[in-house]
Parts: sequence; C-alpha cells; structure tokens
Amino acid sequence: MAQRFLPTALRTLVAWVLGLLVAFPLIWMALTAFKSEMQAISIPPQILFKPTLHAFAAVQARSDYLLYARNSAITAGLSTLIGLLIAAPASYSMAFFRTRRTRDLLMWMLSTKMMPAVGALVPVYLIARWAHALDSLSALTLLFMLMNLPIMVWLLYSSFKEIPNEILEAVRMDGGGTWHELRYVVLPLSIGGLSSTGLLALVMSWNESFWSINLASANAGTLATMIASFSSPEGLFWAKLSAASLMAVAPIIVLGWMSQKQLVSGLTFGAVK
Repeated sequence: MAQRFLPTALRTLVAWVLGLLVAFPLIWMALTAFKSEMQAISIPPQILFKPTLHAFAAVQARSDYLLYARNSAITAGLSTLIGLLIAAPASYSMAFFRTRRTRDLLMWMLSTKMMPAVGALVPVYLIARWAHALDSLSALTLLFMLMNLPIMVWLLYSSFKEIPNEILEAVRMDGGGTWHELRYVVLPLSIGGLSSTGLLALVMSWNESFWSINLASANAGTLATMIASFSSPEGLFWAKLSAASLMAVAPIIVLGWMSQKQLVSGLTFGAVK
C-alpha cells in the first residue's frame, strides 16, 4: 500500500532522514572526539572547528587502550565460540526432536532475558568473589556466554527449522547418525544463520558494559571499563569520553560493515518462503 501512495523520491528521502537520525549520535560523538574540551562544551555547539588529536593522545596516556581492546576481543570471541558450541547441538535437538515441552523450554530461555541484570548483581558478585574470579577474563567470558545463549539458541533454532526433514531422512537411510546429520548436513546448510548468530553475539558481548564495570577493573577490564573511567566526580570530559568511545566502537563498526551482507542474509533466512 505504501508503494501506491508514496513516490520513490519521497520514500528515499524518508529513508535518508531516518538513517541520519539513527546515525546522528555516532556522528556527533565522532566530531566531539576531534575537539578540545572547551570546544566540546561550548554553547552553541561548534560545527566548524580545527580538528585535534589531543583527546586521543590523552586517552592513550591515561589508559592502556591495547590492553582493554585485547580483553574485549578475548571475552567477546571466546564467549561467542563457546556459545555456538553449546547452542548448535541444543537448537538441533529442539528443531528435529521436538517434545511437548520444547516450546515451553524455548519460552523459558527467552524469559530469562527479561530480568534486569542489576537484579542478579549481588548473587553473581558473591559467587565470583567466592570463586576468586573477580577481575578475571574467565568470569566475564562465562557471563557473556550465558547472557547471549538464549538469543543464540532461538536464532539457530529458527535457522535449523528451515531445513527439510527429507534431507535428514535420506542421511538416516544411508546409515548416518546424529553426528553426521549435524556435522555434514545441518551446519553446512545453516552457515548463514551460524554467521549471523555469531556476529550478533560478538557485537552484544563487545558492547556489554554492566558486568564489565561491576566485575572487572585493571586486569580484566574491557573497553567499556576504559570508557567509564572518564566519568569522574570532577565532571565529564566530553572530548576524551568521545575519543575513548570512538576507539571502543570503531573495531566492531568496521567488522559489522564488512560482514553486513552475511548478517542481513542470516537474520532474514527463512523470512520468505
């Protein structure tokens, strides 16, 4: 119906306006990162200014960016890999060996995402302290994996459901077992769903800040911890904060841009039959 009433030029204009509105915070953050502190807090805001790298130099001088970036890469990468290793067989069993409780189990897993993270902070903190896992990469990796696991199972379950049962029946008639079905049929046919699920989990783990700030500091702190360090009782250092934020999101933005085709194709897999 929208195509009948809206000309192509108007639809394009609306799309550009919506896109700019969504991207405006990122664009403004990038501009602020190249300002001085006085320019960053000036009113009215300065659109035209002489760019400077002072904020980036101050961030690197105050914090070890490579250390925080390494911690983010380790926790996000390992949590995604471990999550896929667990979610793939779980989704396979739910998709092809359904029981009366399968849907209830899926809904229960999804309902765990509705709980505010702050509600579990005290017990998780106490458990981590008891296990001597505070400020450790292993604790953050485990938390990130558990946090993303319900979404990963749901996405892979939807992807696996699109595979015709006749293909699996043919494998069984040829003498193939469960491992052969999963390894040589299900996973290769669901490579789009696997890649999009992995990318989404990687992005969510990379951007996770709540657990990073509360359970990590100098040794296992991620880029979110580095960003939070630029908020002090003396106030917010907007230029340095923007520079630190830009340095934190730049790697994941580049990765998302390079893999957007796989991400979109995987998330829309099975949407149209």
